[in-house]
Order: sequence, then C-alpha cells, then structure tokens
Amino acid sequence: MGCADIVPGVSGGTVALITGIYESLLQAIKSIDRKVIVDFVCFRWADAVSRSHLRFLLILFTGIVMALLTLARVIHYLLDEFGVQTAALFFGLIAASIWFVAGRVRKWQWFHFLSFLAGASFAYFLVGVIPVQTPETWWFIFICGVISICAMILPGLSGAFLLLIMGKYAFLTGAIKNPFDVNNLLIITIFCSGAALGLTSFSRLLSYLLTRFHNVTMALLTGLMAGSLRKIWPWKEMLDSTVIRGKTYILSEKNVLPEHFDQTFWASIVLFVFGIALVFTLERVGSSKSQDHL
Repeated sequence: MGCADIVPGVSGGTVALITGIYESLLQAIKSIDRKVIVDFVCFRWADAVSRSHLRFLLILFTGIVMALLTLARVIHYLLDEFGVQTAALFFGLIAASIWFVAGRVRKWQWFHFLSFLAGASFAYFLVGVIPVQTPETWWFIFICGVISICAMILPGLSGAFLLLIMGKYAFLTGAIKNPFDVNNLLIITIFCSGAALGLTSFSRLLSYLLTRFHNVTMALLTGLMAGSLRKIWPWKEMLDSTVIRGKTYILSEKNVLPEHFDQTFWASIVLFVFGIALVFTLERVGSSKSQDHL
C-alpha cells in the first residue's frame, strides 16, 4: 500500500482490495474512537489495545511508513527511468483486480451497473483534471491531508494524484525527503493531522455503506478502479508540462497506442502479464487461507 500511494494514479486502497484486507482495514480504523484515544493518552495501553484493532493497524501502517521512507526514491527512479514498464505492471495489477472485486457483488442488477458507471465516470474525469497552483498555508495543507487520505483508502483514486492536482505533491514529497528540518516537520505534522481526521471520519462512512449497501458500494468501488485505468495506461503523449523546483511535472497528456514493438514494448507486456498473475496468486492464497479458517 505504501508503494502504491507513492505513485500518482495508483491507490493504496486498490492494494488493500487485492490482498483481501479492505473491509478489515475499515473496521480497524473505525475501532479507534474517543475512549481508545483517551486510554492511549492516559497510558492505559492495555485497555486501548483491547478496545480496538491497534495491533493490526500498527503492523499495517508501519509497513506503509517504511515504504514511504525507504522506497520512495526507488519508485520515483523506476517511474523516471522505466515509466512505461512500471505503468504496465500497475495496469496489469489493477485490471486483474477489477475482475475479482466485481465478483464480490453477489448478483449484478441494473442499479449495480449504474453504480459501476457512476464510479468509472467520476474516476475517468478526475484523473484527467489539470493540476493547479495553490497556497502553502497551514489550513490548505491540513485540507490536503483530509482529502488525500480519503482517496488513499478509496480503490481507484490516488491520494498522490489528488495532491498533484492540488499543487502540493512536490511540496510534500520534498518535506518527506528531509523530515528532520523544523519547517518540514511542522508541514508533515499539519498534513498528518488532517489525514487522521479524514481517515477516522471517512472510514466510518465507507464501513456503513459496505454494511448497509454492500453490493452497490462494491460496484461503485469497481467502477472507480476501472475509470482510474485512464491514468495508468503506459503509453502516453505529453501535451503540456511545467517545471517545479527543477523537476518536470505533466499538466496534460493523452493515451496513445505503442508505435514500436521494441524491447520496451515486450518488457511492458511481460510485466503486465506478471501483474495479472500476481493478483490471481494473491487471490488464490487469500481464498485458501479463508478455507483453512473455516
């Protein structure tokens, strides 16, 4: 999930769905309420753990933070040097995931298809929005934290891409690269405060929707993933770009078909197939573990 959240266009929520922990994640976040926070602040840690799913969240978010701190440079290097191949891998992962997530809708009816189309249309439009320049004030950084974390737990919507749209992707990744600077530490703290608020409130809404309207919600999430494929298509033509702090960021682009069947093309096809195979493997392992528990 941490690796996925680094890539503009890929959602950590998609990875949670692929690995079968999505609903468990929402329930775990929902378990953090006022009583748990009071127990934690008052050093009643045993009570806090017993009231919530803190062990699950601690392990998960430790992995996410480790990925953000240690693999951010690797992912950015792969995107810069092998952008087409890396995008092909993620395209295969998400394309295969759509099949399995759609299968979680128990019986497709007309209103499920409408929900799917609504999600796909929304994601398709959103990933085509041109990034804008925005203020660097504390209140806007807080809002960025609220919005981006909501996208990170929504399959198909990338928190990193929304930060790019809001003009704060380079600003915040720059702060993460040097987190011990006083100004950067303040920026990260404000952003994380907004993320904490967004995560605890939005996860409750999603959990409620999955409990009361499971099939419609899963159809909507499937549509969000399908619509996001527009952003992850490997072969693109850049239409407009801008330079921020010496680095080029794409403002607008269009998807194109590959022009040459060269080494890059065949490597991308192999990685695309590998991404599909990986999802099928994860699904099979998850299914076998579920059967073992039964």
